[in-house]
Amino acid sequence: MDIKQLKDYLDSLAESLKNKQRKLLNARLRSLISVFPFNEYEYILMFLLDRKIISFKEYENLRNDYVSSNRYLDLYGLAPRIFGEIWGHEHIRDLDKRFVKPDRGIDPDYNGQYDLWIDDVRVEVKASRAINKKIRGNLVAKALQYGSLEPMWMNFQQIKLDICDVFIFVGAWTNQIGYWVLSNDEVKNNKYLSHQHRGGIEYQIGITEKNIAEFDAYKVEPNKLGDTVLRKGKKR
Repeated sequence: MDIKQLKDYLDSLAESLKNKQRKLLNARLRSLISVFPFNEYEYILMFLLDRKIISFKEYENLRNDYVSSNRYLDLYGLAPRIFGEIWGHEHIRDLDKRFVKPDRGIDPDYNGQYDLWIDDVRVEVKASRAINKKIRGNLVAKALQYGSLEPMWMNFQQIKLDICDVFIFVGAWTNQIGYWVLSNDEVKNNKYLSHQHRGGIEYQIGITEKNIAEFDAYKVEPNKLGDTVLRKGKKR
């Protein structure tokens, strides 16, 4: 269940209200001021619960259904740097303890140019969140579930070539996290690689619902992430 399905469901429940109560709910929603964690959905649910349109057990079932379908929705509320650098790097290290933060003790040439190190392989991590291209608003409002038929946009930015051996792309949906592992050459030769800024040294790769299947060759299960990076980053 995504946010649109939740809203549609609540709207259908509201139709069960008597005409006077339905008008009252709509009037209050128009003047509602939301402050986290109190928002329009919480208000509608409490209104319906108070009018005995739903039971507490039905509320619990609805809540469990929505939470289980959106277990990664909180990632959409993170600031870009926290999501990409702090969460992204720690997430990869949690998946395989062989990934470590580099320093000059293990790489004398290290100067912050890449993110992680694993057995002499230099790794750059890029993370992006899948959003609905048709919706305006903040990232949470645009958040998409994996498998959605809505138009998707996921952009891996600030790619600098030749600074690492392997790239890990981490893609987040509200209900799933996916991983793609590409060597530096595979990124460099990818047909979707483009300049992020005219004349700049940074690049980007955009993944949409139209081209995501073309990245299936690079998909990796989380328990095979480290071994795949080592295989692709092996020095020849």
